[in-house]
Amino acid sequence: MRVLDPLKDRAWDRMIAQHPDAGCFHTSAWARVLRQTYNHTPFYLQFSQGGRLAALVPLMEVRSRFTGCRGVCLPFSDVCEPLIFNRQTIDTVKNQIARLAGRRRWKHIEVRGGSSFQLSAEPSAQFHGHTLDLRQSPEQLFARFASAVRRAIRKAERNGVRACIVHRRQGIVDFYKLHVRTRRRQGLPPQPFAFFANIYEHIIKPGLGFIIVARHNSKPIAAAVFFRFGGNAIYKYGASDKRLQEIRANNLVIWRGIQALAQSGARTLHFGRTARENDGLRRFKLSWNTTEEIIPYFRADPSGDRSFLAADYHSGFHKKVFGKLPLMLNRLAGSLIYPHLD
Repeated sequence: MRVLDPLKDRAWDRMIAQHPDAGCFHTSAWARVLRQTYNHTPFYLQFSQGGRLAALVPLMEVRSRFTGCRGVCLPFSDVCEPLIFNRQTIDTVKNQIARLAGRRRWKHIEVRGGSSFQLSAEPSAQFHGHTLDLRQSPEQLFARFASAVRRAIRKAERNGVRACIVHRRQGIVDFYKLHVRTRRRQGLPPQPFAFFANIYEHIIKPGLGFIIVARHNSKPIAAAVFFRFGGNAIYKYGASDKRLQEIRANNLVIWRGIQALAQSGARTLHFGRTARENDGLRRFKLSWNTTEEIIPYFRADPSGDRSFLAADYHSGFHKKVFGKLPLMLNRLAGSLIYPHLD
């Protein structure tokens, strides 16, 4: 086992590129976003056997006086499973990670996604995931969407909505203004603007993603942020002006993103995690002809027998409070809370 700092070691991105499941969350660019925004410490692990790669495990140490110290693969990442090249080494990899956790005194280790790497017998949480196969022509993709999706896209176009890719910093500014209002509507504080500014600098600007902004009468009314690494992309963030919801700009934004990714040779688009109780969002994502899977999260205690620990992904949020706070206070709450979360 070798501990790497992806912010300094350029070999990390070259190594993850060898694995077909590598996504933007595995990259050094995402590590840089998390480090510069929240000061989390990277512990990225390279496992080799006989001179060949066996596994790559991106870990961040999240240290907080309020929520304790733990290792996460990775914070604020919908799904970021370790990249396994040799399945016969999985038990050894788990044991080495447990030893690292003991030395660092982590209260637990968490892995987000576990089809090939399960830290414990049972997941601590489960989410729905939805993936669209992009290896089709735009016409084939469109024809396989649910009729409601196709109608919504056409409605947005008839209403004069224009959705375009934006690579300039103003795109992230336009997105964030909509994001703040969307999060309050959802009863949640937004992440600080610095987080999205770092996403622009380290992901959008270098070409690992893009922003789609939809305008109506020259005014931004919907926006989305897409990440991509290799053939794998993710629809990471979306936001919109609810007052113009009936124009269906959100659907057009997603469709423009799908078109851009398919035309540039991306293989898959992940729609991000969905809480299992959020049936409305689940149905919306399924309507894009996606394939559904379960995303398990695993937590293990590094001390003793590494017993199962339940995870609570809703603690610390009171939707009624955040849903009523003025936008400025909601933003302040987000800047104070998120450094302690993962």
